[in-house]
Amino acid sequence: MRCCTDGRSGQATVEAAFALPVLCLALLLLLQPGILLYDRMVMEAAASEACRLLATKTDVSGPMDAAVRAAVLHRLGSVPPAACFHVHDERGCSWTVDLQGDEGSGYVSAAIQTEVRPLPLLGSASTLLGLANERGNLVVRVERTALAQPDWVDGADAGRIPRDWIGRWAS
Repeated sequence: MRCCTDGRSGQATVEAAFALPVLCLALLLLLQPGILLYDRMVMEAAASEACRLLATKTDVSGPMDAAVRAAVLHRLGSVPPAACFHVHDERGCSWTVDLQGDEGSGYVSAAIQTEVRPLPLLGSASTLLGLANERGNLVVRVERTALAQPDWVDGADAGRIPRDWIGRWAS
């Protein structure tokens, strides 16, 4: 029986001691883009839904604005209120939702913005690169614009507002 005297004892331990920190650093560097991608996907879906809701809005600034804003914030509720996903501090929620347009306008648009606190190692790097704002957070912004009505609505006798269609075609 041979003993471990050939000078190779502990080689795997030394290799693991070098590989483990590199692997952990790689995972950390991949974690922040994954978080930002998740935030962005949820925000884009919420902005698209807001555009669809705004295209059916009949009044310019009535109670429908609050309902559309509530629907957007409900959709954004799937983003965890952890600072690395979305900053939620004593000032309140960092979501800002800007909605414009209705069924009578040519286009509707929705803009959603939030702040994300970068992970510790990436926070200093983002500050040095000028990617962070004055609070040290990353700003994520999504804008969506859509036609309020499809192109076929602009036909010869068609108007832009669907509620006007009732009197025109109802007999």
